[in-house]
Amino acid sequence: MPIQRGGPVEGTPAEGAVFLTALTAGPIARVDIARETGLSSAAVTRVAKLLIDEGYLEYAPDQPATSDETRMGRPSSPLRVHARQTGSFGIIVRRDELIGVVCDLAGAPRVSERRPLAENTVDAAVAAIAAFYRELVARADEAGFVVAPHDLGLSLSGDIDHDTGYVRYSPFLGWRDVDLGAAVSRAIGAPVVVENDVKALTVAEQWFGLGRGITNFAVVTIGTGIGCAIVVDGGLVRGAHSVAGEIGHLPLGDPSVQCHCGAHGCVEAEASTKALLDSCRAATGRDDLTIETAVELARSGDERVRAIFARAGRLIGLALASVANLLGPERVIVAGEGVSSYDLFETAIREAFAEQAFGAAHQVPIHVRDLPFEEWARGAAAVAIQELVFPSRQRVAADVRRRPGVRRV
Repeated sequence: MPIQRGGPVEGTPAEGAVFLTALTAGPIARVDIARETGLSSAAVTRVAKLLIDEGYLEYAPDQPATSDETRMGRPSSPLRVHARQTGSFGIIVRRDELIGVVCDLAGAPRVSERRPLAENTVDAAVAAIAAFYRELVARADEAGFVVAPHDLGLSLSGDIDHDTGYVRYSPFLGWRDVDLGAAVSRAIGAPVVVENDVKALTVAEQWFGLGRGITNFAVVTIGTGIGCAIVVDGGLVRGAHSVAGEIGHLPLGDPSVQCHCGAHGCVEAEASTKALLDSCRAATGRDDLTIETAVELARSGDERVRAIFARAGRLIGLALASVANLLGPERVIVAGEGVSSYDLFETAIREAFAEQAFGAAHQVPIHVRDLPFEEWARGAAAVAIQELVFPSRQRVAADVRRRPGVRRV
């Protein structure tokens, strides 16, 4: 089990709600925090004082008080996250590269770096992650944190058990049944939390991006894989086994086409980058074709290649409609390296979405975001912040058992 601690003030739900509201909406007055969270004014005042005393919130005296507070005769400075109090590290593990960031407590990146991953066997990757982490720690020492950060958020593609840090299956790394969180935690001697990369990106979008301020949305990624993560009533949905949102494995495609997961007809089996490239090579007879040259051929009018991209776009559009029909989100955000060629998918995506979305679901807007992988790493750091303040109950219980005398939550 990865090293884990119970958060600055043991992470009760009220403390988490106040902290997260200050993080995503700050500077914000206490009366507005009460309105946003549904907590009483007295509860907000008590929790805010505790978090201020712990150093996780601070007053923002340079910001004007809200009109509500002024009318109530209790003008006071709004609250914000004390960004320099501490921070976290985020690393996304890709097939041939590590991308890492150091974020402050408010989630703002202070440092970003990339390192090649020369060998992606488990042992080599763990050693590379540990070495990269130590480099980031050295860079963080220059950032002026009150308390040096050490929590690490790791993200990678695949079937990841968030609660335990266990990688059941990561197809693009070729890993099965890897206790990654424990291995990396031992290597660096610090707390580690592991998350699916799309879910981590969705946390970043919820806190800092197009999901900020809305309670129901989905992030769909296209590229190496077809991924999805969903937020319902303000909470990221992981599901009982941490695999909620896997629309890339909806059976909407040709049932004769087998996916790497072993099933047939998966969206990902026809719409991922590798699937597109394989189809384009077969259609053109060019085994030397790259995805970049395939995109160039499609844009130059090659109808064989354009039809392959259109087919993929249709499957993605049907998958997006399934998300809209099931969840009724306020918006769907499309990201991933595949959006660089979104023009080749767009018409087919929108036509399939309009055809399959039921009733008012066809009104769900689709927003395209060309996000660098540093933003994905930021999502991993955000998950580490989330674990610092809102630790999962399973991990807290294990931590309490290891540390006699710490109060249970």
